[in-house]
Amino acid sequence: MAINYAEKYSAKIDERFKIGAVSAPAINNDYDFVGVQTVKVYSVPTAAMNDYTRSGTSRYGTPAELENSVQELTLTRDRSFTFTIDRGNFDDTMMANSAGAALQRQLDEVVIPELDIYRLGVICANAGTTSTPADITKENAYSAFLDGTMALTEKKCPVGGRVAYVSPGYYKTIKQDPGFIKNGDLSQNMTLKGQVGQIDGIPLIVVPSAYLPEKTEFIITNPIATVGPVKLSEYKIHDNPPGINGWLIEGRVRYDAFVLDNKKNAIYVHKSVGA
Repeated sequence: MAINYAEKYSAKIDERFKIGAVSAPAINNDYDFVGVQTVKVYSVPTAAMNDYTRSGTSRYGTPAELENSVQELTLTRDRSFTFTIDRGNFDDTMMANSAGAALQRQLDEVVIPELDIYRLGVICANAGTTSTPADITKENAYSAFLDGTMALTEKKCPVGGRVAYVSPGYYKTIKQDPGFIKNGDLSQNMTLKGQVGQIDGIPLIVVPSAYLPEKTEFIITNPIATVGPVKLSEYKIHDNPPGINGWLIEGRVRYDAFVLDNKKNAIYVHKSVGA
């Protein structure tokens, strides 16, 4: 890739836009991956209710041994990046290629978005409930969201802690829905990263369409459902390493996301039919 050498250009960099991490409200770190790559999570069932009998030796019913199931959470994502800034190029671009600024730019524009997109993809792929595909219009946007909250409540999922991720198109459409305008509560209470308001008490986070799987209009989830460990996050700037007059920048991040088997019903996804 060519280096743009400075003649008499501004020292101020024309930075690209960034939105920061948005997936943190949707995940938890309840499981400890320190020193291990795999964590086993046990699920224990319950026993059925019986009619008590006042005679015999099995008055409470016939006892059966409670068995359990195991879900193995194994980290699979081991990602890295590297680039150099030659000291000559640094000098000839009026010091614009700062190693520290370049590393921060890499984190903001590459590492964090990749993590967010991966987490939201895992959440969607493992949702306990998905809608019948239906395109969102200004007549049904609010009703579709209520269908999602109703489905979660019917499955006894906690009401507290829910958070919604929506596409820009959905956000635009629901603001035109007469039902929402009359009954909604799109308050500007910025309590979560990226939140632009609420729908019926659920924090609303608008993300670029590219962050969501194809045809996904919105996700309603709860952090209790998804584990999002980042086991290793290490970034280095080497000053004049062997063979290079300048800087070598390296980074490595090990992460993954898992939806717990017994919590997947806390996730609802609405998909459109699409073109």
